[in-house]
Amino acid sequence: MSNNDIIVSLDIGTSKVRAIIGEISNGTFNIIGVGSADSEGIRKGAIVDIDQTVQSIKNAVDHAERMVGIQISEVYVGISGNHIGLQTSHGVVAVSNEDREIGEEDIERVLKASEVIAVPPEREIIDVVAKQYVVDGLEGIQDPRGMIGVRLEVEATIVTGSKTAIHNLLRCVEKAGLKIKDLVLLSLGAGQLALSKDEKTMGSVLVDIGAGATTIAVFENGTIAATSTLPVGGEFITSDIAYGLRTLTDQAERVKLKYGCALIEAAAADVTFKVTRIGSNVDKEFTQEDLAAIAEPRVQEIFQLIRQEVKRLGYNELPGGYILTGGTASMPGVLQVAQNELAASVRIAVPDYIGVRDPGFTSGVGILYNVIRNLRVRSSGGAPKKPANRGKSAPSQENTRKTGFMERIKNIFSEFI
Repeated sequence: MSNNDIIVSLDIGTSKVRAIIGEISNGTFNIIGVGSADSEGIRKGAIVDIDQTVQSIKNAVDHAERMVGIQISEVYVGISGNHIGLQTSHGVVAVSNEDREIGEEDIERVLKASEVIAVPPEREIIDVVAKQYVVDGLEGIQDPRGMIGVRLEVEATIVTGSKTAIHNLLRCVEKAGLKIKDLVLLSLGAGQLALSKDEKTMGSVLVDIGAGATTIAVFENGTIAATSTLPVGGEFITSDIAYGLRTLTDQAERVKLKYGCALIEAAAADVTFKVTRIGSNVDKEFTQEDLAAIAEPRVQEIFQLIRQEVKRLGYNELPGGYILTGGTASMPGVLQVAQNELAASVRIAVPDYIGVRDPGFTSGVGILYNVIRNLRVRSSGGAPKKPANRGKSAPSQENTRKTGFMERIKNIFSEFI
């Protein structure tokens, strides 16, 4: 098994860092290794301690390497957070081939043309997502390769992020001894994996409830339309349990994972557990109902905030409803509370791969899915199999990422000179 057949995703979350190894096979992938480590140095989805984050990444990667018996050198890194922004853009180029057949090179050029937008100096372009292509005025084209035309246009969504947050993330991965093949927006990758074609077209909301933050992504007309991050998540439930039971946070987390239930009606009165109370050596016994009475109000509040945020983004009732992912979504009772509070159709998305059948792995597997999708599209166009790498790999990474607005303009105009 050569390293060319292997792709690795890195999902750096508030509670866990996950490295997932996928083996490419016939245009798809199989998951052959999963590494997970407790996340240190991350608070509410943001890096607050470089050294601790680097160690967490190393631990997760070492875990995955031991499982498979290979050495990981390159990774696709997921990025999310409240600094992520979306803006629409438009690109136009003339088809370069003499026979007027649109090829891979024309797609690359028109996407580059769409990147020529005014980006504030503190922000940076992460990705470009094509909404539709237009060939000689004909709209609604998803893949123009092989078509005949003179003028190629693209309507695209530009994903931007804070330079500080991006460079801190890249610095952590590099200090862990890894090369970054590409950055992938977590909600975009998870959406490609978890949502059906109809859900993405008709309109739906992907909600990733992590430990420190909840990411909301609205999909409409086949692509991501809006995104937002709320600074609430599973850590708040743990904190409430710690206060309610007067116990240590790590004990509160342990009982939440083992006995947690988000709905009092679904909790069992005969399921009991003991915790050591702060300031005492005596263990006190509680029931699962006691735990649910603490957790349910906080989970209700999280979904009320989600509903308010979706309305603030300008969406009321989307036909596709809400799709939940993230580790907190796996708690029993969360689905029923979500259905009550959101007053819409709700389901929990779980990756259909052995070893990662848990909502907490949706984002990590989504990164792999997004990469494979790009590889498939490119290989079908006759281009060499390589990812949409925007100069994010390897030693000269800092230099390549400093390409500014004027440099991008120069690149575009060089196509016509």
